[in-house]
Amino acid sequence: MQRILSRAARRCTNSSAAFKSPHAQVNVASGVHSEDAPTCSNEYGEFTWKTSLVKYMQADIVNALRRGDRRRASMILSNFQNTNWALTKEDFSYILEYCAEAPDPLFVMETLELMEEKAIGLSKGIYRHVIRALSRGGYTKEALHWLNLLGEKESTHATLPFFNIFLNACGSSANLKDVECCLETLENYLLGKSEITYCELLKIAVLQGNLPAVYDIWKDCTRHYSPSIITQRRFLRALTTLGDLQSAYHILQQMVAIATQRSDHLRLSSKGRYQSSRLDIPVLALNESEYLKLLVDCNLQPSQGATGKNSADVQPEIFEEKTQSLETVQLNADVLSTGNNLSEKVELENGSVRYTLRFAQSAVRRFLRWSFSDLIHACVQFNNCQLAEQLFLEMQKLGLQPSKFTYDGFVKSVIAGKGIAYAMKVIEAMERRGIKPYDDTLAALSEGYSKNLQLDLAEDFLERISEMQPKHIRAINALLSGCEIMNEPERAVRILAKMKHVKMKATLRTYEILFSLFGNVNVPYEEGNVLSHVDVSKRISIIEMDMLNNELQHSFVSMKNIIRAFGAEGMIEEMLRYLNVAENVLWNINPYQKSDLYSVVLHALVQAKESHKAIRIFKTMRSCSLPTDVSIYTTMVECCKWLPCFKSASALLSLMLQDGFHPTVVTYTSLLKVVLAKDDFEGALDLLDICKTEGIEPDIQIFNTILSRAYARGQIHVIEYIVECIHRAKIQPDPSTLSYTFCAYEEHELYNTAIEALQVLSMRMISEDVSILGEKITVFEDLILSEEPDAELRIMRAFEAAEEFLAMALLNLRWCATMGATISWSPEESLWARRLASSYDDNKRPHIIPSEVPQSWER
Repeated sequence: MQRILSRAARRCTNSSAAFKSPHAQVNVASGVHSEDAPTCSNEYGEFTWKTSLVKYMQADIVNALRRGDRRRASMILSNFQNTNWALTKEDFSYILEYCAEAPDPLFVMETLELMEEKAIGLSKGIYRHVIRALSRGGYTKEALHWLNLLGEKESTHATLPFFNIFLNACGSSANLKDVECCLETLENYLLGKSEITYCELLKIAVLQGNLPAVYDIWKDCTRHYSPSIITQRRFLRALTTLGDLQSAYHILQQMVAIATQRSDHLRLSSKGRYQSSRLDIPVLALNESEYLKLLVDCNLQPSQGATGKNSADVQPEIFEEKTQSLETVQLNADVLSTGNNLSEKVELENGSVRYTLRFAQSAVRRFLRWSFSDLIHACVQFNNCQLAEQLFLEMQKLGLQPSKFTYDGFVKSVIAGKGIAYAMKVIEAMERRGIKPYDDTLAALSEGYSKNLQLDLAEDFLERISEMQPKHIRAINALLSGCEIMNEPERAVRILAKMKHVKMKATLRTYEILFSLFGNVNVPYEEGNVLSHVDVSKRISIIEMDMLNNELQHSFVSMKNIIRAFGAEGMIEEMLRYLNVAENVLWNINPYQKSDLYSVVLHALVQAKESHKAIRIFKTMRSCSLPTDVSIYTTMVECCKWLPCFKSASALLSLMLQDGFHPTVVTYTSLLKVVLAKDDFEGALDLLDICKTEGIEPDIQIFNTILSRAYARGQIHVIEYIVECIHRAKIQPDPSTLSYTFCAYEEHELYNTAIEALQVLSMRMISEDVSILGEKITVFEDLILSEEPDAELRIMRAFEAAEEFLAMALLNLRWCATMGATISWSPEESLWARRLASSYDDNKRPHIIPSEVPQSWER
């Protein structure tokens, strides 16, 4: 204590000296001798010294609490008890104020004990600090006790702000029992509710996700008040958070009406917050509405409030008055023309009239712009591009200039609703006004281009972000996902280098994409080898190590991608090891996810010709009662081609039907592979007929399966029959179809027939409709017959990746023209095509003959 007093005394020396000279001057001026004044001067100096010391001790206590040194704070506080000074409530105000802000309810109670021992009276300021500290610190029962004490001491409307403080603290914890106790206390003391009370109840309802309670609060508030524009904006934000955009839109209309009136003037408080200038007089709570109480068992989720029927059933009358849909509701001129001269009437060139808010208070216009922006951003969350566009146009009509935040929400909304091209038009208009987009807007544009697989533009917008933040990882993940789809690992490496440069931490989704992107070396171009196996293992180990360094555990998707990567490379042992790890580590996966992992393993085992391991895995699935699907049965049917055993495939097909699954065209393709494993072309054609009989539309893959085996066995009759079947089914051939047919003729030295077949099939690959070919003859001929050295490069650049078959067909036709063939744009007039059609009509089935080819086939 002596050390503290001595330190305080040194600090107070200057202040004591400062008080002496003024008194001396007064004494001299008044003509009083200096000996006559010492008593008064000493008493005033002692009071000043004591006040300065107490202030210093309060500051010392607060500093100790800020450092976390509660022992020192308690020791200094206990020294107050040992003094003989007449302490007052102001001597503890700074301590209690800090404890209310911290909050520190325990030290508040310790301070109150000392004040009680010293018989120090409590002011309203002390009550405010105590209630705030206790309620924010979680001591709600003690806070309610102090509220009751305050209500008994002074049951006037001046005590309502203390109840609002308690409700504000409950808004963070959503403890509904405490809220109801507070409302009952308000009712018992007839304190009523102010606009702030309704706003605090609104926060609790939003935190609870209780949309009906929001309706009830609004109905009760508007019954007694004409809510200010500030209160209405809070209701608007609550409704947008819970997904009721229609009701929020109606409130926005009322806010526009308020903006045209002089009655709602806004001012800034000492804390920089907007306040309404009108008096907030509480309404007497003689009768509380039962529907206003927040029930503990009411747990409506925001999604239910947005789309469910419950919200419409309890929607208040204020929202039922306007039953128009969002497509027809507009901020019409009637709303504005009812106001006074704060709205400006503007006549446009076309004779129409527009009302703007030019003369409204700037703070009111700012609130309106914020509200429009809030509603536009809610349209992003609930995918309502039409309303966002309507709101954006209405802002401009009202003379409210959109801000960066407004543009951010509008751009994100139109990206989801109208596409990235429309969003870019908005960005261009934005830049013409000299407004630079937010980094979040640029990230949304980058994500949109990544989903469209326009990776150059996506990367460009990502580079334009001035300051990378953790929330921008979503745009980076979208770009990495695009790199995975387009097989551009080099671009992904650049992106990862940028992440490392800006020290951005990867998320679990990032690692899931990396395992899929870098887990494959040769696939799908060639089979794995020893070198590629080492490379894959090294890559996956590095990614896993970095993942562990960031304290992230494997997810179902990351494990699935690793298992698929090892399986695609043919690393069977590693794949099975990770399957075992996944079963042990991912204890929370559901049976369907576990079945999905087994499906990936089965597919890899069948591709690696590990039929016995595949059968063992399938038996394990059956024994564990894991759910199966069509793809699993189809994989196991294809596994039978390595046995080869059509009987086993038929048994699996029967089991598949018993489980309620019907074969698909992929299932029949796998059955064809089993039949063709024994070169049973007659059985394959029978299966093809059964597939058609069952009403299953064949695709090009099922035909290519037969073409592949027929080419390998030199069965040109079968190839020609299948090619004609493809044409009769009006299915466009693909490059594999062309390859099998052309190579079959070429290996039998039927070169002219090979070129003619290639020409006809290339035209069919462009389009089966002859009229479409006729429309584009001029364009195609310019590309095919061009003599420029870069003609092939022009053909490849003329078509995007989505039209790679068209580019390949044109390259084939150009090669045919180079070989001297005459390009005819009527493929059906080709002798080869006519011969296939005639043979198909005369004899539905080809005769399976040895590989010798009659010379009559050569023209």
